[in-house]
Amino acid sequence: MSSESTAEIIEATGRALCEYGYADLTMQRIADESSVTSAAIHYHFDTKEELLNAFLDDLLDRFESRLACEARDPRERLNAFLDAVFEESSSDHDDFPVALMELKAQAPYHDLFRERFIELDEVVRDVVEIAISDGIEAGYFDDADPEAVAHLVATMINGSHVRSVALGEGTDRTRATIEETLALHLGWTPGSEVAA
Repeated sequence: MSSESTAEIIEATGRALCEYGYADLTMQRIADESSVTSAAIHYHFDTKEELLNAFLDDLLDRFESRLACEARDPRERLNAFLDAVFEESSSDHDDFPVALMELKAQAPYHDLFRERFIELDEVVRDVVEIAISDGIEAGYFDDADPEAVAHLVATMINGSHVRSVALGEGTDRTRATIEETLALHLGWTPGSEVAA
């Protein structure tokens, strides 16, 4: 299968997952969202779980690429992290939040999904924890427990995701709360000027 066909199947999976939810998702419904037949999808993905794992791979890869920041200054890395996490979708049909919620709901029942979300949580916490540790060492931040602050930030982001998808609430309030939390713990406000 060409990479274009795989990408089309992955995109169709997101649309079908958002429209029908996990319980009513079928290979046929995914095929109906694409130009690929259900037989072709079955040929490359033996089970719905296998296809959803590939879909989850794609979602997580896209998210991790949004988190990538090469800045040396830990303040810039934290600012870039928050921008990436709270970035508004450039598409009216962004399947990321709803599809992610659908798969998170299945994590208690599917070890593979749970493992992927554990990996994602570790990525988020590591980005924050390392930036905080580096900032404390460089004298930019007040002394704090980087692991505890990173855990708190990750928890707040997860809560924001639930509130956004389930309640239709915007993420601006959560971002502001995370910025206040970082200011409280680190003595530095995200988004403030980074001195050269």
